[in-house]
Amino acid sequence: MRMLMVGAALMVVTSAAMTSGVLADDDDKNAQKLAMQGRDDYWHCLAREYSRDSNQGLSEQDFGRSVASACPSERQYYRVALLGYLTAQYPDIDADAHLATANRAVASAQKDIVTAFVKHRPPTK
Repeated sequence: MRMLMVGAALMVVTSAAMTSGVLADDDDKNAQKLAMQGRDDYWHCLAREYSRDSNQGLSEQDFGRSVASACPSERQYYRVALLGYLTAQYPDIDADAHLATANRAVASAQKDIVTAFVKHRPPTK
């Protein structure tokens, strides 16, 4: 659910940027495309982590630690691409604020995968 909200929020920001900036140059469009690709790549990697057989029997905390260390290159690419997109769209906002937003997006993705894991794991016997 939260994954959908983060994705929807990015889409709303993207849509707003597109409608308000008809004159947006190719760099802005490229930054948007890279951010969306980074998001998708990270989510797909997290989904692969979620579906590993070796996760059977893990506690929520252990799975959370596993997810936090999984997909390092995809996670970093998503963070950097989103940071680039936010900087291109909102150049007057402090870079630290953009970085905080990108970090929250990554943390939200991780939290969503852990939540799905907890909700869908088989009951313990």
